[in-house]
Amino acid sequence: MSARDGTGTTITFGTTGYSAGIISVDGPGLERDAIDATLMSTTSAKEYIVATLYDAGTLELTVEHDPAVDPPISNAAETITIDWAGSGVGTWSFSGFCTGYKPGAAIGERMTASMSVKATGAVTMS
Repeated sequence: MSARDGTGTTITFGTTGYSAGIISVDGPGLERDAIDATLMSTTSAKEYIVATLYDAGTLELTVEHDPAVDPPISNAAETITIDWAGSGVGTWSFSGFCTGYKPGAAIGERMTASMSVKATGAVTMS
């Protein structure tokens, strides 16, 4: 397997059609719990069982902020699709909804925003 550049990564919001220039993508981070199964009779090390369900986590984006475009902060969950590096072969899709949008501006710099999207349900990786 060879390393890849993230250039070309796209994100599609299926219902709202929200669009912004993407600067960076982080997540969503997939996690599942380890359930402590240690007994009082255990003498050497803790024992764990694997949780059945996983949490698809949160997608964190840094985007170009356009004051003329409303972020989907008030919308219901929608299908979010990430096409990693625009390859068409590394695609993640999930249902998610915007939980945070924080714009920022500074003199002589590009306006950006931090955006959080909570994934709900399973992530389909293809």
